[in-house]
Amino acid sequence: MGNPRILHMLTPLKHMSPFDVNMALDAGFDAAIPYTNVTIEDVAGLVQDAIFSRGPEGVKRTGVFIAGKRAIEALDMMDRAKKAMVPPFEISVFADPAGSFTTAAAMVACVKKALRDKFKTELKRKRVAVFGGTGVVAFASAVIAAMDGAASTLIGYDGPERVHKLAVEAQARFGVDVGYADGSTEEQKTALARDAEIIFAAGPAGRRLVTLDQLKQAKQLRVATDVNAVPPSGVEGVGVNDDAAPIPGTEAVGIGALAVGNVKYRTEAGLFKQMIDSEKPLYLDFRDAYALAQKLAG
Repeated sequence: MGNPRILHMLTPLKHMSPFDVNMALDAGFDAAIPYTNVTIEDVAGLVQDAIFSRGPEGVKRTGVFIAGKRAIEALDMMDRAKKAMVPPFEISVFADPAGSFTTAAAMVACVKKALRDKFKTELKRKRVAVFGGTGVVAFASAVIAAMDGAASTLIGYDGPERVHKLAVEAQARFGVDVGYADGSTEEQKTALARDAEIIFAAGPAGRRLVTLDQLKQAKQLRVATDVNAVPPSGVEGVGVNDDAAPIPGTEAVGIGALAVGNVKYRTEAGLFKQMIDSEKPLYLDFRDAYALAQKLAG
């Protein structure tokens, strides 16, 4: 029997997510060790402690998972981890802060499938309105959609300033154009929904972001998806189990949180399994999550 498969799980937060710990162990890691309150300056030392203790063969059964609640911080921590490697002492790293990368990947993949199956069209050049735009799932989904050719707009609930900063970050880091807009009033949200072909609702649990009346005015809308599973729904008229189900009073279909969650769950599990099975070190983020989510969504 070989060395145990060990996953070192780093988070800048007070607690590591039990969800992610369970996912890692169920995917096949023998041990998942949490490290909390980790700063970016801590990453290199922790990674080098992990790689030098097991030898060139043992590192193949060692991995690092990066959690937290901020996309850019997680990606910066991944960069630090990568720079700390000393080949052949090199291990796989997977970033998924707050499950956002796999959730966003699943959401976009589900929408892409619905567009193809229900409307015989693609995501490319579609206008995507991302409500709850300051959140980590919203940011990741806007970037993923933009990288796949859509015109994404992050919509802020408290003015345009924070979503503007995120749009600048998307361009600087990923080279994609992401728009931004103020959605702090119902009138502004109605106008933004009216122009959208796709709606992503990625706000906090239990908060209604888009009403059915606003959807009915969105005559060009094709798909609305919601990742909030806690009542009330983020998008009125979209049930948690809906999987491209018609939205009453519209020509659009809705995708609910549990339909997205099914693909998200399998995507996260699949990326953990990739870490376990790979003979070479992997560096996994939302782009890898999206590649896998599209296959899983069908």
